[in-house]
Amino acid sequence: MSLFRRDPPVFNVGGRSHTLIVRSSPQARRMRLVIDPRDGGVYLTLPKRASQRQGLIWAEEKRAWIEAELARLPLGQPITAGGTIPLEGLPVLIDWQPELPRTVRRTTDRLIVGGPVELLPQRILRWLKREALRILDAETREYAAQAGAVVGKVGIGDPKSRWGSCSCSGDIRYSWRLILAPADVRRATVAHEVAHRLHMDHSTAFHATVARLYGRTPAAETRWLKENGSKLHWIGREN
Repeated sequence: MSLFRRDPPVFNVGGRSHTLIVRSSPQARRMRLVIDPRDGGVYLTLPKRASQRQGLIWAEEKRAWIEAELARLPLGQPITAGGTIPLEGLPVLIDWQPELPRTVRRTTDRLIVGGPVELLPQRILRWLKREALRILDAETREYAAQAGAVVGKVGIGDPKSRWGSCSCSGDIRYSWRLILAPADVRRATVAHEVAHRLHMDHSTAFHATVARLYGRTPAAETRWLKENGSKLHWIGREN
């Protein structure tokens, strides 16, 4: 058992290696194992006074369950010439032609781009992020005008824990990966964040504001993100 005191267990599934990450929480009442569907992280949460040694032994005993859950995770979806990625919820082809300019050009069902193929993923990702910021900024300003709210700077990032956030100062940030989701899902998220400029909570008044801005209660869009959102984090990643 001395091995556990030195090295947490490692789980190798589908060519991917996942090392157990141990966390202590004063609020935890019991040991808990969680597999994060967004990146395959395996987390063991321990109560404040729990024995780490016993926690690691317990995690090892749960190896079969952990590996089964890891096997269910989506495969990474790297950006490759001739491959597809979702854009606003629809598949688009990465149409790479080396003789064409490096600037990405979008048509109905493809992204056309040239230049060195080894730099293709970076060029596509940069384009996706610029497009996400452009659209999210425009839609945020649109909803803010409709709400009579003041919005500060609109930015993007790649957080794992949330799709959008609104600060007390009025700045709003989004996950750039919203550009991959259906447009209705993206717009529902924007309505949600702009509504926080009027209600910095999740009260009845807040939800009423979201429904007023979006045109209806976005229950279907919220459900889509819960059921499919984690898959978006695997796009642009190797297995």
